[in-house]
Amino acid sequence: MQALMINVFQPSLGEEEVEAVARVFADNWLGHGPRTKLFEEEFAAHIDVPAERLVFINSATSGLFLTAELLGLGPEDDVVLPSTSFVAASNAIASTGARPVFCDVDPRTLNPVVEQVESALTPRTKAVVLLHYGGYPGDVAAVAALCRERGIKLVEDAACAVASRADGTACGAFGDLAMWSFDSMKILVTGDGGMLYAREEALARKARLLAYHGLDQESGFTTAGRSQRWWEPNVRAFGRRVIGNDIAAAIGSVQLRRLPGFVERRREIAAMYDRLLAGCEGVALPPPLPAGHVTSHYFYWVQLDPSLRDLVAADMLEQGVYTTCRYPALHRVPAYRAYERELPGADAASDRTLLLPLHQGLADDDVRSVAAALRRAVERQAGARSQARGAGHRPTRP
Repeated sequence: MQALMINVFQPSLGEEEVEAVARVFADNWLGHGPRTKLFEEEFAAHIDVPAERLVFINSATSGLFLTAELLGLGPEDDVVLPSTSFVAASNAIASTGARPVFCDVDPRTLNPVVEQVESALTPRTKAVVLLHYGGYPGDVAAVAALCRERGIKLVEDAACAVASRADGTACGAFGDLAMWSFDSMKILVTGDGGMLYAREEALARKARLLAYHGLDQESGFTTAGRSQRWWEPNVRAFGRRVIGNDIAAAIGSVQLRRLPGFVERRREIAAMYDRLLAGCEGVALPPPLPAGHVTSHYFYWVQLDPSLRDLVAADMLEQGVYTTCRYPALHRVPAYRAYERELPGADAASDRTLLLPLHQGLADDDVRSVAAALRRAVERQAGARSQARGAGHRPTRP
């Protein structure tokens, strides 16, 4: 294996982020404070929602668990979500005693269409959780309309969709609740971190309350002199501590300013892959976006014959190119076998899909190297399979 590896994910951090963190250190306030509030305001402008409906938190996973609490999920409830999702969503649902009901996905886009979501609804369905696979918005507008019609809450797991839109509306702004991820593998990174959105003002206030111990004031320091015995906690609910901090928020503000450039470079890389891999036998490229849809270009995925996919991945690894599969079908994960259903689209996607490196740090030569490595791997592995089949049908000598 080569010493230098071309990775699938890689953040872009530089002097601007270092200077922003240095200013936080100089102010000597590292926790939840003014830069957190500023980042919430800037992100609200980015997705065209009121700033008071957003809460900067320590991860999108915390947002999913907090959402389960905000919805009051319990053992009598079902929640529909695509089997092709990250396990954090199903874990958040199952932790409440509610039942995750996995729906199928289109095997090419890896997003569910509205009919697949509708077919998984039950009389006990309280919410639908929708992932935007690889940044593709998917059938989000139709699913949102279905949920409104049925009186079901829609939760958007927009972890992959920080700059995605459908007909002008930001992904995350269609549903009742949404969260974005800013972990170290995302496009906009803060180390760890996430943003939670609640459409209803009362729900947003409750989210902020629960995200910080159930306190309706952030600290005694902020209320000192304005109330008697300001040190006494005003606990209104049983919350936890999942709020973000000013160090992460300062990085986030810089990353948000740089986001358009990040996404544009990722678009260029995706277009290069399209050109370099056009006509590659046995390799299916990502399907085109519908009119009016904009993707964040978080993933670039190819699809291969299931008998070749793993062999091609191993071959590319030997060539110094790391690939992966995101996300394996959840209904096949051991913890969720009790909820297993017949989901042929999710099964096909899980067995055929391979993510190629896609991040704004890739040089054109890196992209060409990845494409060439894929072509070589497919040719070698397909040829080896053909030889093996031929050898297996040779007549034996008497």
